[in-house]
Amino acid sequence: MHRPILAGAIRAAALLAAMLTGIGLATATQAAQPDKARVIVTFKAGAGPGAKAAINAAGGRVAVDLPDVNAVGAEVPAAAVQGLRRNPNVVSVDDDPIRRIAGYPASKGSARIALLPGTAEQSPYGIAMVQADQVTDAPAASRKVCIIDSGIDRSHEDLQGIAMDGVNLTKSGQWFTDENSHGTHVAGTIAAVDNTVGVVGVLPHQHINLFIAKVFDAAGSAPSSVIARAMIECKNADANVVNMSLGGDAPSAVELQMTDLLAKKGLLLIAAAGNGGTSAVEYPAGFATVVSVAAVDVNKAVASFSQFNADVELAGPGVGVLSTVPIGSQTAASVTVGAASYAAIPMDGSPRATATGTLADFGLGDTPVAGSMTGKVCLIKRGTITFAAKVVNCQNSGGLGAIIYNNTTGDLPGTLGETVTAIPSVGTTQADGQTMLTQLGQSATVSVFGTDDAYAFYNGTSMATPHVAGVAALVWSHFPHCTADQMRTSLDLHALDLGDPGRDVHFGFGLVQAKTTFDAIATGGCGK
Repeated sequence: MHRPILAGAIRAAALLAAMLTGIGLATATQAAQPDKARVIVTFKAGAGPGAKAAINAAGGRVAVDLPDVNAVGAEVPAAAVQGLRRNPNVVSVDDDPIRRIAGYPASKGSARIALLPGTAEQSPYGIAMVQADQVTDAPAASRKVCIIDSGIDRSHEDLQGIAMDGVNLTKSGQWFTDENSHGTHVAGTIAAVDNTVGVVGVLPHQHINLFIAKVFDAAGSAPSSVIARAMIECKNADANVVNMSLGGDAPSAVELQMTDLLAKKGLLLIAAAGNGGTSAVEYPAGFATVVSVAAVDVNKAVASFSQFNADVELAGPGVGVLSTVPIGSQTAASVTVGAASYAAIPMDGSPRATATGTLADFGLGDTPVAGSMTGKVCLIKRGTITFAAKVVNCQNSGGLGAIIYNNTTGDLPGTLGETVTAIPSVGTTQADGQTMLTQLGQSATVSVFGTDDAYAFYNGTSMATPHVAGVAALVWSHFPHCTADQMRTSLDLHALDLGDPGRDVHFGFGLVQAKTTFDAIATGGCGK
């Protein structure tokens, strides 16, 4: 088995050349405001002051400085983009694509699948699956893992005593706070402490060093330029392994340059393959110098949401992964109609609120009528339009809350995406929705509320990625003389082959294995 490094490098070089000449990229359109564009401006070596002056003169502002690759992330008037491209100091002006977290809370209807502080310690299934419990982490102080994510709850009971530092690249909290919960979950999989409560991570004995590069606030999205800046911070912090449980569908020339730079500096980069369940390639996982990680479940079957393509290199546990979260960060829901209670899942993005009103049939929720739902709770069938549109239409019709029921069997987890609403909204099963249709006119209460849980189950290639990053740091700590590329090759060669023989689009080389890789290096040497 081998990685197609040469082919990947050729493709990456062609991609970079195209981007730096402006080929294949649309005019920057990701606007922070209607007339503003978020762009990455690359300038000639030594021409930074002139390029920045041109941005300011055009009515823009520099948001992110990327001196290592002669670039900045900037917000500029959309009308000024073409003028900047003609500036003699400027090499290119390209889109600054968005990156998002690649994990989300697992849902099982009304069942509580999170745990309170002080819960007796358990080992999540993924720890044994990747053989982390068979290799001591005693020498792990020689390694540092940089986690580019939403921060970390440093005060968490299961993250105490770990050597960590960080930087905050957002306007939200500090690097050691986490307003999203995703970063804390990722960190727990890597390093949750063996201390009688909660869970254990891949490296559970407080030896591993962490560096936290906070790029996401509660919304869980950030421009590529911010991710690139975080990579600089990882390099400057002397990290060995970089965990990026994030991604987006559009490549970025500067992000490509940055991943190449870090790889040349000896860092091992690991990123989530993506959760779209398609063959599309996401970035930065799709770059040649980055290990792309797919997700498997407890039975080692590929997750239905996991991206599959030729860039997938390794797999890790990513379905129903239990790890640490900040207390109060998790959301639950309840629904009552008359005297009956129903299981419900909060819509991702729903405000935490409670609403009581008369239950009313709002059909598919695709036709808002002002005042038609005033003082009522909308009962809405799934289908035709997005969940967000349904909730907005209910709200604009005067509705106090929204219950969306499935149009097929099974629970109904859903998301409002970037849409902001003012009313609580939940999903429920088809059977419960049909029962509620017989209760129209009765009093209904919809509640979305926070919980006090300190641990929660999440799904996503985001959750698989820290298993791989943790194993990489664990094994590498025993053989610090190995190079990053040798360690990558060893992990690939000694993964547990799943799916089609050899490398395949779903599992890559297979499920990452700590003990098997450790034994192979101890016997045959690095990269063999």
